[in-house]
Amino acid sequence: MSTPVLLLNCGSSSIKYKVIDADSEAVIASGIIQRIGEESGTLDHKLESETVHVDRGFPNHARALTYLVRVFNAHGPDLDTIRAVGHRTVHGGEAFRSTVVIDDAVLEKLKELSPLAPLHNPPGIAGIEAAREALPDVPHVAIFDTAFFATLPPEAYTYAVPVDLAKAHGIRKYGFHGTSHSFVSRKAAEFLGRDYGNLKQIVCHLGNGASISAIDNGVAVETSMGLTPLAGLVMGTRSGDVDPGLHAFLGRELGMDLGEVDNLLNKKSGMLGLAGVTDFRDLNELIEEGDEAAALALDVYCHRLISFIGAYIAVLGGVDVISFTAGVGENDSLVRSKVVGRLAGVGAILDEQANQARARDARVISTPESPITVLVVPTNEELAMARETKAAIS
Repeated sequence: MSTPVLLLNCGSSSIKYKVIDADSEAVIASGIIQRIGEESGTLDHKLESETVHVDRGFPNHARALTYLVRVFNAHGPDLDTIRAVGHRTVHGGEAFRSTVVIDDAVLEKLKELSPLAPLHNPPGIAGIEAAREALPDVPHVAIFDTAFFATLPPEAYTYAVPVDLAKAHGIRKYGFHGTSHSFVSRKAAEFLGRDYGNLKQIVCHLGNGASISAIDNGVAVETSMGLTPLAGLVMGTRSGDVDPGLHAFLGRELGMDLGEVDNLLNKKSGMLGLAGVTDFRDLNELIEEGDEAAALALDVYCHRLISFIGAYIAVLGGVDVISFTAGVGENDSLVRSKVVGRLAGVGAILDEQANQARARDARVISTPESPITVLVVPTNEELAMARETKAAIS
């Protein structure tokens, strides 16, 4: 049996996609359309036996997806075989606590939720509308970044702001990267041969965007991102947690408006603001050259992460497994060494040789006698989306 599903991840100026057989879980095709809305864009379409590259302008998401249909028709796979389309949807608010099949009512509700994620939901909605028009005869499914964290207890998701204001405008912690945190935590339990419902886990999703979660016996109880993906850890261009008074300070002292402050904290801060780079390979080169700003940036990054891990161990009342995932988490042994090296006092003992080894599969990087097991677990959000999509149409 075969259940090919098309998975779309629409950003403000890009569309990433994969076709996965949700039964065999094999990747049939993948690709990315970049620089949507600019005069010159690109499309890269990869099949097992062929790679197609196109240089052309894509004025909007609808035109980009229309052209993608042409590429599928010319090079494969056959769109007539697609059983469903799964859409990565960043913010489901309180309305969507699990994956849903998209209809007009769902789409309208997503538009209502756009103020909660103004940078992410609008392009996602544009992608959904364009894909439903291009592929009208198959179900379309929304997979929410926030859904995994719908289990957060009230004491974790409630902000100390006026209750009426919070209720009226949906102001609370939602959490993001939920698809990755769910996939990695389940994969960790499977890899260790342990019962998912009987493990205390911390998952560190460290990519250009970064977040951390506490999972108690299969239930998410805390996470670092909040109302928006800006909160929590230091990220590639995002500041993570800062004093909320910074907004007023920048407005009062520098005359910056809210849009300028938002842009500063989302796009010009984090590792970019501290060291001038976002790629940790570049950061490590700068550190090796003696760049003090780069060294401090790494220390700040690791200090913030260690602080969250310590807090989450307290929230969980202990931890069995700590997993590192995503681009930095999977590939930067220095970050893992600096972080786990500081956790020896709570029971995480690093095997430095295992930490330095490179592998594509899940692996243990703690010593056999370490009370806390430390893992590197490659994430696979598209596979998780394929599974969610299959379950929704079943």
